[in-house]
Amino acid sequence: RAASRLSVVAAMSDDPIKEWILTEGKATQITGTSSIGGGCINAAQRYDTDAGSFFVKTNRRIGPAMFEGEALGLKAMYDTKSIRVPLPYKVGSLPTGGSFIIMEFIQFGRSRGDQSALGRKLAEMHKSAKSDKGYGFYVENTIGSTPQINTWTADWIEFYSKHRLGYQLKLISQRFGDSAIYEKGQRLIEKMHLLFDGAVIEPCLLHGDLWSGNISADANGDPVILDPACYYGHNEAEFGMSWCAGFGGDFYSSYFEVMPKQPGFEKRRDLYLLYHYLNHYNLFGSGYRSSAMSIIDDYLRMLKA
Repeated sequence: RAASRLSVVAAMSDDPIKEWILTEGKATQITGTSSIGGGCINAAQRYDTDAGSFFVKTNRRIGPAMFEGEALGLKAMYDTKSIRVPLPYKVGSLPTGGSFIIMEFIQFGRSRGDQSALGRKLAEMHKSAKSDKGYGFYVENTIGSTPQINTWTADWIEFYSKHRLGYQLKLISQRFGDSAIYEKGQRLIEKMHLLFDGAVIEPCLLHGDLWSGNISADANGDPVILDPACYYGHNEAEFGMSWCAGFGGDFYSSYFEVMPKQPGFEKRRDLYLLYHYLNHYNLFGSGYRSSAMSIIDDYLRMLKA
């Protein structure tokens, strides 16, 4: 019996996911595992146990830093007690290389959820979670697979210029040798401050990558958001992926009831789309170039830059 117990312990240490579930996770047995089609970056599995179900993502190619960033973001959002997010439990390395994250398993409902509830809950998160360190986050994380630089910065316009638009433009210049978009983008950055006249900007906790693939609803129909790229930023930047999110009128009206619309919101809207179009150019190639360039050109005309 002692020998068989030893072999179980040895097998568990070869599998840190099972080891955590059967110790810290308070399960005595794993009753089943099933693959849940992950995204294009990670594999995803559901582990069913006598202590409930767990959601596990693995990546065979990279160390735990990406999942650590995700876990910190999920926990920060969870702690606002506003919109539902899965609670992260454990991040670690796999013995064969790669990494994993274990989190709460949320059973999604049949519907995509209520747009007005999503807007209200998201606004509650933005309103309740402010940073006293300025704009940025505790770690660097990723937007898709692109690094997202989160160095704490006192001024939003400086942060967004340098670590969002400027960083993406530099990557495009290095990867594609696209000096035209780089130079025009720099001209926009120099004039960008003119778009913020009269706006009150505070560092709010953002999900950071809010598109339809990262929005769901639980079995009760309450909104759930996942797979974040969190940082503290201007709340309007949260709508930067709205071209892939299908936010309707109900979403915005409920949002603005909690977080009032700032002067110049419409003028800044495309500025926040631009970051994500530039990132898509970096991730997926020049099919996204014209969308990014037309936003830059429109602003250069508007700002007479």
